[in-house]
Amino acid sequence: MGFISFEESIKRVFDAVGEIGVREKVFTPEALGRVLAEDIVALENSPKYETAAMDGYAIRYEDQDLGRIKIIDSLPAGSEAKNRINKGECIKTFTGSLMSEGSDTLIPIENVEVEGDYIVIKERVARGFSVRPVGENYKKGEILIKKGERISFAQIGVLASLNRVLVEVYKRPVVSIIATGSEILDLGEERRNESQIYSSNHYTLEAIAKLWGADVIRVGCLGDNRDLIKRSITEALKRSDIVVTTGGVSVGDFDFVKDILKSMEVEYLVEGVVIKPGQHIKIVKAEEKFIVALPGFPYSSAVTFLLYVVPIIKKMQGLSPSLPKVYAILREDYKKRSKKEEFTAVNISYEDGEFFVDLSGKKSGSSAILTNMLNDTALMRIPQNEGDKKKGDRVEVILLDTFFLER
Repeated sequence: MGFISFEESIKRVFDAVGEIGVREKVFTPEALGRVLAEDIVALENSPKYETAAMDGYAIRYEDQDLGRIKIIDSLPAGSEAKNRINKGECIKTFTGSLMSEGSDTLIPIENVEVEGDYIVIKERVARGFSVRPVGENYKKGEILIKKGERISFAQIGVLASLNRVLVEVYKRPVVSIIATGSEILDLGEERRNESQIYSSNHYTLEAIAKLWGADVIRVGCLGDNRDLIKRSITEALKRSDIVVTTGGVSVGDFDFVKDILKSMEVEYLVEGVVIKPGQHIKIVKAEEKFIVALPGFPYSSAVTFLLYVVPIIKKMQGLSPSLPKVYAILREDYKKRSKKEEFTAVNISYEDGEFFVDLSGKKSGSSAILTNMLNDTALMRIPQNEGDKKKGDRVEVILLDTFFLER
């Protein structure tokens, strides 16, 4: 297959996911962060009847001219409004109570004085004051929450107000993450020699996957053992929608992952992309599931996971797979380091309606420098067919801090 362009690789991945999106019903309070798989439509007006917006007295507007109005009843919230208000009459009414038949205005408690069974008007109000009209909140037949929205606190509240006990959402994709390499250790393991390093890859990628709504199976760290790695990938594939590996995709003697994929009955989508970092990425499809083999360097694995795995996770939840992008003004010259499509960590700021990026404090070196992703960071994309950039140029950037908010 050989190396392909970034645009071609993304197209192949997007097309391969198709319209996958398994749905399930969940208890409304448990739907936080999930993606809605149905339109939520109002079945009735809210409020259904005119209601009081504050504590006061339900009156006829014109009766304020009388100066004194007789109190004939009191109506706490939740009570049925049984009495009709006639000329010269009022009913003490509380926030959320129904407005009694015959009334059209609510005069606040602080605008009157009570003298026995009467209120005395101290300060008049306009017609309809503090009366919530029918359908103020929403009207029957109105689409309140659209399919494809990620459910946050407001959506939970609206669903509860509609008495929706269950809501249909897209099932969370399950992602298994495997870090490979005999030099890596998991959290808490004791270093046996100075060549060993602690793996951050599977924890970094797990965090990104969870931010985007996936469930994660943490397989852990595996040494460079071909049989063990293949067995682990095969088992993970049974339990997952996406299996992600890090390490073992280059051309070294112990880079087994690429060979393992070749030995499996899978459809190759990507076998290398002209990008920096991550050119040796491999993506295959096993029926409706995916195996994504990423480089082992922490920065490379994080960037390629964001570029390729996040879109799969998104599309499996009924979301657009595209990543959130803006154009920003470069504050300094940038020398392109290769003839590949480059994704570089940059500082990003927003000032006077414009995005700006620079490389202050970002370290130059190998693709192992994960600390370049700290702070207010975005990924600057320089296409394969473009060269160096000058201060003041507009460049395309991916906004990492909005990954988990973008829909």
